[in-house]
Amino acid sequence: MIGDKQTAPTSVVLVGNPNVGKSAVFGALTGQYVVVSNYPGTTVEISRGSISAGHRRIEIIDTPGINSLIPMSEDERVTRDIVLDDKPKVVVQVADSKNLQRALIISSQLAEFEIPFILVLNMADEAAGRGIKIDTKTLSQTLGVPVVETVATEKRGIENIIANLPKSAVSTFRPVFSRRVEDAISGIISVLGDIPGARGIAISILSCDESLIGRLKTSVSDEALASALKIRDDFQSKHRHPTGYVIQLERAKHIEQLLRKIVSVGDGAANTSRRLSSSAIAASVPLFAAALYGLGVLVGFYPAASVLALPMLVVALYLYADKGTHPVFGIPIVAVVLYLTWLFVGKFGAGVCVDFLESIVFGKYINPVLFAFVKSVVPWQIVRDLFIGDYGIIPMAVTYAFGIVMPIVAAFFVVFGLLEDSGYLPRLAVVADRVFKLLGLSGKAVLPMVLGLGCGTMAILTTRILEGKRERLIVTLLLALGIPCSAQLGVIMGMLGSTGVPAWCTVVWGGVVAFVILIVGFLAGRIMPGDSPDFILEIPPVRMPHVRNIAVKTYARVKWYVKEAVPLFAIGAIVLFTFDKTGLLSGLEKAAQPVVQGFLGLPPKVTEMFIIGFLRRDYGAAELFQLARSGLLDSVQIVVSVVTLTLFVPCLASFLMIIKERGVWTAIAIFAFIVPFAIVVGGALNAVLRAFGF
Repeated sequence: MIGDKQTAPTSVVLVGNPNVGKSAVFGALTGQYVVVSNYPGTTVEISRGSISAGHRRIEIIDTPGINSLIPMSEDERVTRDIVLDDKPKVVVQVADSKNLQRALIISSQLAEFEIPFILVLNMADEAAGRGIKIDTKTLSQTLGVPVVETVATEKRGIENIIANLPKSAVSTFRPVFSRRVEDAISGIISVLGDIPGARGIAISILSCDESLIGRLKTSVSDEALASALKIRDDFQSKHRHPTGYVIQLERAKHIEQLLRKIVSVGDGAANTSRRLSSSAIAASVPLFAAALYGLGVLVGFYPAASVLALPMLVVALYLYADKGTHPVFGIPIVAVVLYLTWLFVGKFGAGVCVDFLESIVFGKYINPVLFAFVKSVVPWQIVRDLFIGDYGIIPMAVTYAFGIVMPIVAAFFVVFGLLEDSGYLPRLAVVADRVFKLLGLSGKAVLPMVLGLGCGTMAILTTRILEGKRERLIVTLLLALGIPCSAQLGVIMGMLGSTGVPAWCTVVWGGVVAFVILIVGFLAGRIMPGDSPDFILEIPPVRMPHVRNIAVKTYARVKWYVKEAVPLFAIGAIVLFTFDKTGLLSGLEKAAQPVVQGFLGLPPKVTEMFIIGFLRRDYGAAELFQLARSGLLDSVQIVVSVVTLTLFVPCLASFLMIIKERGVWTAIAIFAFIVPFAIVVGGALNAVLRAFGF
């Protein structure tokens, strides 16, 4: 049943607002690593682990963040359904100690649904640093549930969560609404009958929660449901504002009254341990600008100095991330972040690290040993070619995956982790909101778009945080079209940052891709009916990233890359080997010659890039990287090829995720649009650049 109290739960469900540390609590409880970041929307799927409780195991479930049990997006609906299912459980509500008001909205709804829970006040150290004091004893007495303070990132207070699980209770805190609202709630309860969580269900119906109405059809008669909906409609007809809005306003008033009793704010440290004065930050600008210029000059003489871009990025985030939402200063900060990312990933990762691994580690040690071993134990030439030939697994899969792509990916993951944990990404979303409004989207859509720079597959999954089907479809299209994943982006940055490649190639590539995304997004927003949703996003505090979390996160992502990418690299090598030996590759190159050579102006060998790019786009980018390093592409061909590959079809994993999230016909339609569109853009760019004499 929805609200039966359980003193011995078989499972514990972590619930809370976005970006309150649920995943950190999950990791501290279970010892399992999940991505923990300083921005909302990180968790979009369910993570499961377990802990020991006496002689048995209790399942721990980490859910996507919610702002209400009346869902506004797909990920909120997933969490609400888990909370309201019939399985015996205890809810552990994780709250941000600095922002208790939004947490108590969920607490009051859990009470109305008669769900037993305990309240965890996480980030207690940050609240204390701001002078915020919470009377946890009074709060616990008012709610009627245990209240525990924690600092999950340091595992402080975690043992108290486990100790209080048996003490979980259905909260006695019930906001009392105005007479008209209470009369409507009572009327709905009377027609639905005696069901667990009746008050919460009645309030959800009154708030026009259509997804809950669908769930009730299996347990409530059609007549009773129709009567409940009539009460809702009659109530709505007498009010100018939506019913849900009216209820939330009244709920907020009751919560504000409670907060006045339990929360006090003193002078506190107020971030003095981290933040400098405004005058000191202003004085640092010319010094930082000079250091940034000096680093650029130094890298020109000593490429290895590009490693200094990473500590400079940390300094930049420390000093200026708070100004990331400023209408004037926000854009220069974006430019600085992008430039330092380009130096570290493009120059250090794709230059220094790749040169060392490919030329020395693989070129002088690993590959000669493996080649000699294969020649000594394999007598058949065809099998030798499969492993060490031009399209062999060792030179194409092993060397590409570990010697070329992995150092670039690892460098990008380090930078991406810094941007996540510092809290800069939500600030970037605010800056992007002005642009996204033109596409019929809100700034919230920038979160899956930025995640797409890490992994397109996970970014498509993250579109669940967006409120409407229209918005999710537009973002999915843009992710598939023009957002390169970390591996592909890293290889492209390395290629464009290579010695001898003019700077205008990077400018043209970025400008064309950005222009295409804007135009396609703008047209899609006009073709698909619907309004741009309101943009509401909590801006987290700027935090200094923990070295340990960055290291663990980078390791986990590199491990994921190895597990996912290396097998596909091997499959790609086998496909190319088979095509080569059967003559199919030369046939495809000849058939594609009018398009690849004639229209795009690229060498025939680039056809391989498009074939393999569907398996892994970074594999295709690695092919281009090798061609460029070998001097087989001129400047125009480099920029045309990277633009075409960036806009080309998503990799196989992303394509399958689109099928899962949007449906097979939508995936086919996106595929059918992107392939010719990418080629047309690449061909047009080739014609324009050649016409202007580049």
